[in-house]
Amino acid sequence: MKKLITLATLVMLALPMFAQEKPAVSEEPNVVKVNTLSLLVGTGSLFYERKLSDNLSGQMGVGYLSYKIEDSKFSGLILTPEVRFYPKSNAIDGFYLAPYFRYQNFKLENTETNDKGTYANYGGGLAIGRQWITDSGFTMDLFFGGHYSKGSIETEEGSTGDNFDVAKFEGFRIRIGFSIGFAF
Repeated sequence: MKKLITLATLVMLALPMFAQEKPAVSEEPNVVKVNTLSLLVGTGSLFYERKLSDNLSGQMGVGYLSYKIEDSKFSGLILTPEVRFYPKSNAIDGFYLAPYFRYQNFKLENTETNDKGTYANYGGGLAIGRQWITDSGFTMDLFFGGHYSKGSIETEEGSTGDNFDVAKFEGFRIRIGFSIGFAF
C-alpha cells in the first residue's frame, strides 16, 4: 500500500512537467505558508519562500516540535533551509526540485528515569514538489522527499543518554507535506 501511495504521489507531481507552458499566475516574489500535515504529528511548521530568479527560489522553514516516544519527551526547534529549482522558468509557481539542510535541537526528558538533556541533529536531503498560486495569491504546496540525519545527546549531570529513544530522528527519514499560505 505504501508503494502505491508513493507511486501515485510521484505521478501526480510529475504530470505538470508535461503540460503546456502557461504564464505565471502571480508576479509576487514572496510566499508565507504553514505545513498542515506536520500539525498531525505535533509539529508546527512555518515557511518563507523568496523568488531569486526565474528558475530559483530560497526557502526557510522554522518548526517547533513537542512529541513523546514511549518515556522520552522531545521539544524544540527545527530549521530547514532549502533551494528550489523550478525547471519551467516560473519560480514560485510550478514543479520544483529542492535540496535542503535540516537542523533540529530538542530538550529531552525521560519521564520514567527523570533524566534530562539536549539533542542536536543535522542532516540533508532532496524534496520534489508542486506549488500552485492562484490569481488572488492563495498558495498550495505539495512536497515529498527524504533525508539522512545523525545527532548527538548532551546530558545533564547525573543523567545518561541511554534512556532517550532518538532512533526516530536519525538515519533515513521521509519528508512529506501539504502547505497553504499566501503570496505577496
